[in-house]
Amino acid sequence: MSAAHSHFQPGPASYLEPHLVSIPAAWFLMGSATGQDCERPVHRVWVDAFHLAATQVTNAEYAIYLRVTGLSSPPFWNDKNFNGPQQPVTGVSWFEADHYCQWLSSQTGRIYRLPTEAEWERAARGDLEQKDFPWGNDPPEFLPDYSTRWQTGPEPVARYAPNALGLYNICDNVHEWCSDWYDPNYYATSPDRNPRGPELRSGIGQRKSSRGGSWRHHVKVSRCSARSSIPPDFQYADYGFRLACNP
Repeated sequence: MSAAHSHFQPGPASYLEPHLVSIPAAWFLMGSATGQDCERPVHRVWVDAFHLAATQVTNAEYAIYLRVTGLSSPPFWNDKNFNGPQQPVTGVSWFEADHYCQWLSSQTGRIYRLPTEAEWERAARGDLEQKDFPWGNDPPEFLPDYSTRWQTGPEPVARYAPNALGLYNICDNVHEWCSDWYDPNYYATSPDRNPRGPELRSGIGQRKSSRGGSWRHHVKVSRCSARSSIPPDFQYADYGFRLACNP
């Protein structure tokens, strides 16, 4: 081996793929008869098989993306409450999350994207039909260390047990962007197979759907069926994202 080769050191990673969980195809009852108006009517939905990242995208993953692309960091990047390597990246707009998916797809040859609301709810529920939370109907306050978690920001991902499908923080930590445009009345006209949200049109507002709970709220864990939304260019300290991937 030459001297030049003997001193070879691998270069920094050009991308980091998430650990993906396989979500089997299934029918499930989407929505809640006792939740917000936008969660009704409860309706039967078929979701094809897909993959979903076990965790929210972390600062460590996003740092590689920023280094490779030269793009600007999100607004909370240098705040010690938000910049731990294993904390979820926050303050990322929907457009930035979508661009990350496109970039990772271009690097890997796989189709990464944001999940639909239906995919997200299917994955959060697992096979617990019409239960409030990924574990059942017990209130979030029964979770280990609930009273001491999420004091000043999101916690590192995968610190506590996953749901039955192997997904961590699926209803807590940060809100997760979905691919769908948001319409509070969409469930009344939603197709029963692989719904992808309404077409963008005037009259429904220009908001993107999101799912999951947030460290910032009084109740830190959302119900599986709970819906939320904000304009796609907003950069909030309690918004992150999780990657879906085609099989």
